[in-house]
Amino acid sequence: MADSINKADLVAAIAADSGQGQAAVSAVVDSLFAVLASSLKDGKKVSIPGWLSVEPTQRAARMGRNPATGESIHIAASTGVKISAGSKLKASVK
Repeated sequence: MADSINKADLVAAIAADSGQGQAAVSAVVDSLFAVLASSLKDGKKVSIPGWLSVEPTQRAARMGRNPATGESIHIAASTGVKISAGSKLKASVK
């Protein structure tokens, strides 16, 4: 897989780009994800036009099959998260 960055790398890059301290940037990043998680938990879609949108999704209960035994199993309903890239984000990787 290609190179990747972790939270510490992201915080350092944002701090260097913005001229803010790493502690302040780290607090903002933590707050961003806390608000994002809270909004999704409340069933709200979060959208940053042009960049991305994140929304909760519902999966209905269904029947499945255990691949090892072939036995039918019940798969409970669950909640997931859908993340969609916006036009600016898509354009930035072309």
